[in-house]
Amino acid sequence: MAMHQVHNRVRVRAIMPPGHVRVPAYLRGKTGVIERALGAFSNPEQLAYGLPADKTPLYRVRFTMQDIWGEQAESPIDTIDAEIFAHWLEELSDAP
Repeated sequence: MAMHQVHNRVRVRAIMPPGHVRVPAYLRGKTGVIERALGAFSNPEQLAYGLPADKTPLYRVRFTMQDIWGEQAESPIDTIDAEIFAHWLEELSDAP
């Protein structure tokens, strides 16, 4: 599993799997910036089904309202942070 670096741009995977997932649908497919690494935790998507849970890196990802809502954003530079597990994140090639 890829380790992401602080300040790198990432995209949240744009998938809609069935079952217990921990990423809001409105963030899927959106691009943000790694704000900080939070450590590795048991994957709650596995725990929800009583499966052995892998330790998975968790990141705080910062999105601007423009990143999420595009031109419809009322305050384009305002931000929202979301804690997202590494398996949901794709590194972008334009990362600094």
